[in-house]
Amino acid sequence: MQSTIMQYVTLNNGIKIPILGFGTYSINDSHTILEAISYGYRLFDTAQMYGNEHKVGTAIREAIDKMGIKREDFFITTKLSNNMNFQEAKKGIETSLKSLNSSYIDLILIHEPYPKAKEMYKAMETYYKEGKLKAIGISNFTLHAFKEFIKTCEIPPAINQCETHIYYQQAALLQTMKPYGTILESWSPFIAGKVSKNKNGFFNNSALEKIAHKYNKSIAQIVLRFFTQQGIVTIPKASKKEHMQENIDIFNFNLTKEEIKTIKTFDKNATQFSWGYQ
Repeated sequence: MQSTIMQYVTLNNGIKIPILGFGTYSINDSHTILEAISYGYRLFDTAQMYGNEHKVGTAIREAIDKMGIKREDFFITTKLSNNMNFQEAKKGIETSLKSLNSSYIDLILIHEPYPKAKEMYKAMETYYKEGKLKAIGISNFTLHAFKEFIKTCEIPPAINQCETHIYYQQAALLQTMKPYGTILESWSPFIAGKVSKNKNGFFNNSALEKIAHKYNKSIAQIVLRFFTQQGIVTIPKASKKEHMQENIDIFNFNLTKEEIKTIKTFDKNATQFSWGYQ
C-alpha cells in the first residue's frame, strides 16, 4: 500500500476533508476503488445517480477488513439525485446509508438546485443533528441559486460542488460563499478531456506546459495543485493506475504567486458543457 502525504481542509463545522479525492462517475467496479485506496485516496465521491454507491461501500468495507484502514480515515460523499419532498429525502438518505453499508455518511449533497431543494435540505439537517450525516452541502448551485438557497438554511452548507476548472474558476461564487464558510469543490477539473485535442486546448496550453516542465510535473498535476493551493477540494476521476498515481502526487511542490496569477488569466467564467450550470 502506497504511503501518500495528504493535505486537508477544515469545513465550517470543524470536520476535516482531504483536499484531493477520487471521483467515481461511471466507475462500476469495486476493484478500481480498491486500487485508488492502495494509492492513498481516502475521499470518494459518489451519487445516487451514478448507481455505484454499493460498489464504493463494498470496496471501503473490504479495505477496512483486509487493509487495516479505519472507517474514520475515509471520507465518503454521496448525493441525493432526485427532486424529493421532506419525507422522500429522508428515505433517500436511508437508502444511501444502506447502499454504502455504513452507519453514517461523511458528506451528503443535493445534486442540483431541484425545485424541492429546501425541503430536501431540511431532511438533511435533521439527519445531521442525529449524527448520521457528518456534513451536509449542495452541488451545482451557481451564484444566484446559492444566494437564494442560503437564506433558508439553518446549517450553512459545508460544500458546494460545482464545475470548476481553469476556464471556469468560480471566482464570484467563491467570494459569495466565503462568509458562510462554504468550501468550493471542483468536479471535472480536466474538463472531461473536452478540449484536449484542440491545439489551443487544456492539454496543449503552452503556459501550462512551461510551468509543468519547471516542476517536472504533468499539466494535470499543475492544475490540481492550482486548485488545492487555493483551498478548493478537487475530485478528479481516473480509471488507469498511472493516472491515479499521477493525480495524487501533487503535494511535493508549490506554485508561485505569479504562476497562480498566470493560470487565473485563463478564466472564461463560463461553463464548458452544453448541459452545464451557468
